[in-house]
Amino acid sequence: MNLRKSAANKEPESVLLMVSNGPGELNTWVKPLVEKLHNDLAIRPCQPSASISLRLALVPCPNAAGNEKKVAEEWCKFQRITLAKDFWKLLINPQKFGFWPKKGIVIFLGGDQFWSVLLAARLKYKNITYAEWIARWPFWNDRIAAMSNQVKNLLPKNLQKRCTVIGDLMADIQKQAENNHPLPKGKWIALLPGSKKAKLSVGMPFFLEVADHLTSLMPECNLLIPIAPTTNIKEIIHFSTLNNIIAKEYSSQITKIEEPNHGLEWKKIITNSGSKIHLIEFSPAHNLLSQCDLAITTIGANTSELGALGVPMIVVLPTQHLNAMEAWDGLIGILGRIPFLKWCIGWLIRIWKLRRKKYLAWPNIIARRMIVPERIGKISPRQIAKEAYFLITSPIKLKEQKEELRLLRGKPGAIKAMAKLIISLLSEL
Repeated sequence: MNLRKSAANKEPESVLLMVSNGPGELNTWVKPLVEKLHNDLAIRPCQPSASISLRLALVPCPNAAGNEKKVAEEWCKFQRITLAKDFWKLLINPQKFGFWPKKGIVIFLGGDQFWSVLLAARLKYKNITYAEWIARWPFWNDRIAAMSNQVKNLLPKNLQKRCTVIGDLMADIQKQAENNHPLPKGKWIALLPGSKKAKLSVGMPFFLEVADHLTSLMPECNLLIPIAPTTNIKEIIHFSTLNNIIAKEYSSQITKIEEPNHGLEWKKIITNSGSKIHLIEFSPAHNLLSQCDLAITTIGANTSELGALGVPMIVVLPTQHLNAMEAWDGLIGILGRIPFLKWCIGWLIRIWKLRRKKYLAWPNIIARRMIVPERIGKISPRQIAKEAYFLITSPIKLKEQKEELRLLRGKPGAIKAMAKLIISLLSEL
């Protein structure tokens, strides 16, 4: 017994330190890779006496929801997790956050690539960067795991030997989603109102009214909301009530939450118009999402997840709620913080999109053309419901979009290839 305690208390010989940021990256990149590494190696904390410690460093990012640490802790796969707000403290004084062995690897899986490069340099560890579109600091990367040959070809020729094309980490989602939990028969539409408070403040009132219009147009359709791990039912309800100033501009409200019945293990929202929306509280809900005929979603990483799952979608961004735009991602959030630009933000976004032919949904960004519809501006729930009804009653249109999404997806196996690359570099330490 004493020998076992001694082995467990002994400090690890090396560290695998993952660097990431928001909920999308955590669920689609970090989690499956963590599970694969724990399956292939003896790693702490799952094996307390192992010589390798697995840790997570969250980095500053405007796309973060704020409770990423709580989400990651629930997996019970990391020996230590540092908050984004502590990143600079970690960089300046790593010893404040525990013992750091001389050997280790920093693995970039979301955020700004520069943070992982800085951290690797500070800890004197090796660095692996997963590059979707471009490796921004190739001279400082010991290994580059590229999504495609295009990423590799952008590198200086003398650095291309550091790069291995592993494919799209998102492509493995479809494989992970396959299991024996089929949805009941019928048409299913997923509603994804967002994962952060700023998005939910707009998304919940807007999507509830979309649900009411859809139920009116198509009473037999089934609706579900997969609740993001960074929020909960309490917040979903809060942003649907008159406590949310934006909800006052919509007629739909939640009247009650119905407990599971009729063989389904999910709670249901009941609106004042009688619409029923299933609440999926576990995450990720890839299996259920992959079976949906259509999704109506906000912009963000969820468009990438839906694309990887091959789920046809309509992407919506109602720009009439200017005050809420301040905390949104990317360009919208930046413009929303500039007082004298708030009044014309919707007009600016439309001009920007038209003039520069920019896209906001990830499938469109990747393809550089419109594959999934983006509805941006002073849009109404009725308009979106009508378009959703048109799509879901047009099987050929749905099939075409689904096929386009399938062709965009890389081949499965990137998680396995990434784990192999990490293990290979680990053996060189």
